[in-house]
Parts: sequence; C-alpha cells; structure tokens
Amino acid sequence: MADSATLRRDHVTLKCRSIDRIFLQAYVPKLQSVGQVCIFLRWQRKFKIPSSAAFGQIGEAYVKAIHQFAKRHQIPVVQFEKGQDKEEVARPYLEAAAREGKDRVVLIGIAQEKASVWRSWPQKGQGKVAHPHMEWGRQMAFINHFYFYLWDSEWGAAFWKTNAYAPFPIWLWLNGHEWAKRQLAKAGVSYQALDNGFRSCADPRVMQKICDRLGPEAVQSFFWRWRRRWPSPFTRADLEPVTFTNWLSVNSRSPTPGCLTDLRPVACGSRV
Repeated sequence: MADSATLRRDHVTLKCRSIDRIFLQAYVPKLQSVGQVCIFLRWQRKFKIPSSAAFGQIGEAYVKAIHQFAKRHQIPVVQFEKGQDKEEVARPYLEAAAREGKDRVVLIGIAQEKASVWRSWPQKGQGKVAHPHMEWGRQMAFINHFYFYLWDSEWGAAFWKTNAYAPFPIWLWLNGHEWAKRQLAKAGVSYQALDNGFRSCADPRVMQKICDRLGPEAVQSFFWRWRRRWPSPFTRADLEPVTFTNWLSVNSRSPTPGCLTDLRPVACGSRV
C-alpha cells in the first residue's frame, strides 16, 4: 500500500520554488528616536516648539492631500466597518483594473486600527510656561489607516497602507506568484493559473528561472514607482537628505520572516 508521500509524488503535475505573498514595512530611520524627531520638527520644519501638536498639523495636511488626490483621480473612498473583509470590498475594483490592464489606484479604504505613534506632553512644572520642555514617548492609539488598493502591471493586485501619524509608517502587500505570472506572459510562455499559483506551464524551466529572478530589485522598483505617485507627509525638502529617505524592512508571510536581501522562496506545486 502506497504511503502519503508516494501518492503526492505520483499526482504532482508541476514543481516550482517561488516567493509567495510578501508583507513589507517602510519606515523613516530618522523619526525613530526622540532626539531625531525634535531635530526634524525644529530645524527641518521650523516649528518653534517640537511637539505632537506639530505632527498633528503635518498629519492633517496629509489627510487633506489624500482626499484631494482621490477626488482628482476619481478614486472611490470607502470607510471599512469593523470586521469587514477588506479584500472582498476591493476585489471587484481590482478585477476591473486587471481587465483594463492599466496601472492605477482603484480604491482607497479607511479603517481604524491600533498603531504606535509619537506623543508629547510638557515636563512636570512646565504646563504654564510659554515655551515648555516636552517629554516624548511612543503610545498605542486607534487611528485611521489608509489602504491604497492598486493594480500594477508588474505585480498585479497589491495594497499600500499608511497613516497620518508620526513616524508615518508604510506597509505593503505583494504576491510573488502574481509577479511571476506577469513575467511569463511577457516572455510569451503559456501557463494555467490557480488562484495563488500555477497548475501547469508550457516551459517549467523558464518558469523556475523567472521565479528565481524575483528579489530586492523588483520590490524596490515597485516601492519607488508608487511612492512618487501620491501624497506624502514629507515635503521635497524633507526627502532631499538621505537620512530622511524611506527604507524597507521585509517580512515574508511564507515561510519565515526575512530581510530585503533575503527574500526566501517556498515550494509550490499542482496536483490533479
């Protein structure tokens, strides 16, 4: 009697190692410590008193710019309900964009979620002083997060999440299998797709070479390509010094967390 390993082996129609879904976080290194935050607000943005109120002004302008961007490009804005399946809400918009084959933001969703934010308060005894010394700390707060659902010709469906509170983090969701499908199509190699993978491919060796090619360069290209397309809490002057440039740290959802220079593939296969 055949064991389970033999049965699986005999029914595998395609073997390939590729990167599956990838979750990335982008952050600004120079907004991660109190001293750097104060330098940014006082000397870069010229606020007389570096405080979370100053960050509030930056955040409010950022939110206004996001809504103006949505109106200008006729992008639907949806307030997600608690527990609502965000992917199901975005799916018809993404499918329509896929049929068009045009790179664009298809939906902006807003959801209240917990995040770590910078807060400041006057030092003890400084409450009534005209220019008080401030204490700073990171606190958890329920705040609005903005989900930019988009269609990208290189990656297919993806989303970019951010919020309007310092230190202004960014989260990205990408799918390596979808990236590989688009590279196969460009190469003229036919394949039969699964929802998140492949059932068959006319040239498995070319397919494996394409999957092996996926690495930091493709991810960074996506990040900077879209980073320049929509509003930012940072001005051009803010982004000129390299110290205020967004950097990427990466978590790969499968199989294990990794860094940007170590995007790890996972085995995938099809069975009939």
